[in-house]
Amino acid sequence: MRIHLVTSGAADMYCGSCLRDNALATALLAAGHDLLLIPTYTPTLTDEPNVSTHKVLFGGVSVYLEQRSGFYRRLPKSVHRLLDSWGLLKLLSRVSISTSPDDLGELTVSMLRGEHGVHAKEFEIMLEWLGKLPRPEVVSLPHSLLIRLAEPIRRAMGCRVCCALQGEDLFLEGLKEPYRSESLRLIRESVESVDGFIAVSEYYAEFMSGYLHIPRTKMHTVPLGINLAGYDAMPRAVDQPFTIGYFARVVPEKSLHLLAEAYRILRQERGLPASRLEAAGYLAHEYRGYLRGIERKMREWGLGDEFHYRGVLSREEKIKFLQGLDVISVPSSYVEPKGIYLLEAMGCGVPFVQPNHGAFPEIARKSGGGVLFEPGNVASLADALESLWHDEARRAALGRAGYDGVRRHFDVNRMAADTVAVYERVLGWDSSPRVAPVAARA
Repeated sequence: MRIHLVTSGAADMYCGSCLRDNALATALLAAGHDLLLIPTYTPTLTDEPNVSTHKVLFGGVSVYLEQRSGFYRRLPKSVHRLLDSWGLLKLLSRVSISTSPDDLGELTVSMLRGEHGVHAKEFEIMLEWLGKLPRPEVVSLPHSLLIRLAEPIRRAMGCRVCCALQGEDLFLEGLKEPYRSESLRLIRESVESVDGFIAVSEYYAEFMSGYLHIPRTKMHTVPLGINLAGYDAMPRAVDQPFTIGYFARVVPEKSLHLLAEAYRILRQERGLPASRLEAAGYLAHEYRGYLRGIERKMREWGLGDEFHYRGVLSREEKIKFLQGLDVISVPSSYVEPKGIYLLEAMGCGVPFVQPNHGAFPEIARKSGGGVLFEPGNVASLADALESLWHDEARRAALGRAGYDGVRRHFDVNRMAADTVAVYERVLGWDSSPRVAPVAARA
């Protein structure tokens, strides 16, 4: 099958969607499919070999200038192509770029107006470049924020268009009015231009069907999968202190502060001896004050020497970090549709403690690799962590179950096979009756 998989760059940040798209593309290529992974906005940053093209559609420089300058919009396409060059965008990606919905409402609406908005020239450049390539059977978009690409691509290339759903509701809900309402209206208007939607969890398929008014007949579920090469469980030394880990972006909605408070309760009220709270993940400039506030609190509690932020980690560093944990927890306050970090932790035999919402109950049910607590309740989080601290045998059993479960249910090759099955249904190649989302099987 010939596939164009569009992905969305996030400058210098390891982005879960970028990692998922690159892993999926790599597995599809290995399976023999004719595939191009095409970035938008910026080149992608991955912790595995990057298989994306050096052609970047809707380069971030041009998109920004088109939004701000009528003069730039009148310049010839050659200038746009120059500023959209991979080398320049790669260089500029080293500069921290805001992805906050507070700053991007107007731009989001402009992009969702498509060929009729201020970015019309970028749409022309996209269609000209795609028109020079062999016609694909399927073009897949990375999220609904780029849904306006669907209709012109279908019209120009005569192919099917699918759209992944990977957590964009958090961004949309963060937009200020009137941008939030207008963005939702424009996305919902474009739903009919998409042949099939692929949600990353059963929870998200159900939620987004209602949120974006997507007919259930167009909705499919393909759970996340990761490349488990290099992941393995390492025995913990008996003289090592109990270690709780956090591995995700350091932002308030991921709730590292809640985990720090639960750690304080364990140390000061529940009898936990001197232990460690280890954190790692991307930290944007605007959230450095948030991390400093957590560090200050830990010092005030007399626990400053037990908390460490390890920064952004390479793949090898990430695996080593996870292998050093007894348990992982990212107690997100918002309802997450993914949770790649849980799959990575389970790949190393590390059990998890997560809020009982979003995709986490699905991951717990399928893998058996963790326990759930009441969302937002720090006492409930502390209870769950305490139970695993006290019960080493249960901790080990959860670790083994997660280690096996992630390989059985969340392997990248399974994700690739299930994605192809969706494409075949959308193309009409699979005539079997559709009674349930493709990957809803346990």
